[in-house]
Amino acid sequence: MHGWAGSVLRVNICSGAIDRQPLDPGIARDFIGGRGLNSLVLFNEIKPHIDPLGPENIYCLGAGPLSGTPLGLTSRVEVSTLSPYSGILGDGNAGGSMAFMMKRAGLDQIVITGTAESPCYLLIDDEQAELHDAGELWGLSVWQTTDKLREKHGKSASVACIGQAGENLVRVATTMVDKYASAARGSGAVLGSKKLKAIVVKGSGRVSLADPDKFKRLAAEDREFFRNSDFQREVVGQYGTHIGMMMWEPGFRNYEKYWDGSDVPDRLRPEAWKEYAEGRHGCHGCHVRCKDYYRIPSGSRAGETGKAMEYECIFCLGTNCGITDPVAIMEMENICDAYGMDVLALGNTIAMLKDLYNRGLLDEELTDGLDLSWENHADQIELLHRTALRQGLGNLVAEGMYTLAKRLGGQAMDYCYHVKGLSRGPYPSGVFSLAHATSTRGADHLRGRSWAFSQPDPDMFPILKEQGLLLENVDEDPAPAVIVGERMTTLTDCIGRCKGAVNNWISAMPLVWKKPIYEGLAELLTAATGEKYTTGKLEQAADRVYALEHAFNIRQGVTRKDDRMPQKPEIRDSEEGRADLLKHEKHLNRYYELRGYDRQGRATPERLKELGLEFVAQAIKNDPPQKEWDGPVRWRLENYPSGGSRS
Repeated sequence: MHGWAGSVLRVNICSGAIDRQPLDPGIARDFIGGRGLNSLVLFNEIKPHIDPLGPENIYCLGAGPLSGTPLGLTSRVEVSTLSPYSGILGDGNAGGSMAFMMKRAGLDQIVITGTAESPCYLLIDDEQAELHDAGELWGLSVWQTTDKLREKHGKSASVACIGQAGENLVRVATTMVDKYASAARGSGAVLGSKKLKAIVVKGSGRVSLADPDKFKRLAAEDREFFRNSDFQREVVGQYGTHIGMMMWEPGFRNYEKYWDGSDVPDRLRPEAWKEYAEGRHGCHGCHVRCKDYYRIPSGSRAGETGKAMEYECIFCLGTNCGITDPVAIMEMENICDAYGMDVLALGNTIAMLKDLYNRGLLDEELTDGLDLSWENHADQIELLHRTALRQGLGNLVAEGMYTLAKRLGGQAMDYCYHVKGLSRGPYPSGVFSLAHATSTRGADHLRGRSWAFSQPDPDMFPILKEQGLLLENVDEDPAPAVIVGERMTTLTDCIGRCKGAVNNWISAMPLVWKKPIYEGLAELLTAATGEKYTTGKLEQAADRVYALEHAFNIRQGVTRKDDRMPQKPEIRDSEEGRADLLKHEKHLNRYYELRGYDRQGRATPERLKELGLEFVAQAIKNDPPQKEWDGPVRWRLENYPSGGSRS
């Protein structure tokens, strides 16, 4: 059999029941895979306003239908749950080899429910799936856990696991895949709450294709672009996301300003990181190899190696926290990888905290003896350890930016530049602010923003303009471009494709350089599954998934006011700021209209019917929001587990 002849593995770790079910072909057709399958499970099975760290939460791993095939850049796995640091939809996307191994084991999705009485891990070996005791693994770092499980089950096994941060229910804890790939939005804390230390997957099967000859031909054509592109080979393949330091305007000191290329110090420029590099690597089946191996040359971790030092760490834990020492930034990357913490969410939390401290707005008694001056990297590194182990001030930082600001009170929320608990900083009205406001997992750069605006691939510019995808006047009327970007990235997450080291169209959407948007993907999916796809069906599928996620958040209490544009206090309280906010509201109205939503941001019954989502309207009617969104359920700080060995 071919195409969607895969399975869904359901594991109740409370009862120990493991059930392998055939993937419903109708669901596969309508929701495609990965993110689509996961979001459907979350909507159908998670009740509004539950505690994300309670037994009712659900944790999903989803592979795309094109993972495990000859098409490159398709080893991305989607990890979805109710986020414990935002309290809304929380999904992350990680590389490595997990998606590949899942498909080789015949799995399109893994759904974890319940809570175990004692630490355990899930082992999947082709058709066999078993829960094993993880008592000896509890307390170990991500790196130690991965090594021990591969020693026991084979070096080829893909391992998704947590470190001490997940065990301590640190809300910014992440699922780490194959040591260095992070699936964020708090999924690591959910695994910790379930006492599930790891998921190990080994597969030896093959993914059958409905039309293998055509599929392989299309996959070869897709790879042709990367082989011939000087930009992909000589820039992306040599520097990866480091080029973002010169192109993406990283924030400085909690978004006090955004740096352009001329502001970036020499030691943080892309070529400077080559001093520490010892090679390059890519996820399974990737021919771009955008990630670096590096060795820390000095300091307390001198000689230690790491992988995939990304722009997000340099920016979020580095410049946005006032740190410009590359050795300190590498140390922080390794610390977060070993403990299993999301560098982006943690960096934004610390940046806000340091901003409050340096403005004199933080109670000195809370600092736990740490100096939070902008340039002090030693104490920031110490704070990372205390956060992972929930000790002292770290117990507060472990709550994530939004909950930390709510706990601190006073003026803290003025400097918490969030949308639904996540931050990309404050921007004026336009593409970025609208994309952040409408993202279904909170302010985010990978839900459509970069693609709506443009992307830094000179080979693609003329092609995109010819296809009408680089829209004119995007800042005056950003809604159409934002929706195009959201559709494209939704499909990317559903098929298991990578969005690329530089967030580029050709990585995210196969064959877009050669065929009109979605046409190449339609041909690939048809050749893979035997299901006839068209560009119209794919566009509808993308809208279906996005509307479902939007409705999930509505049931968590999200309203129009949460599709917000964060502003700095001095801007917010000015005439100019108020005028810009009105402009954002105008863009939001336009976006809702094009999406088929009412003025309150809810999909109309007619639009839901068009998308085959009548059950969504009925579910919201039967189980309406009990209260407005205000972040996740909050615990008393003394109720969290804490402590453990330092990584």
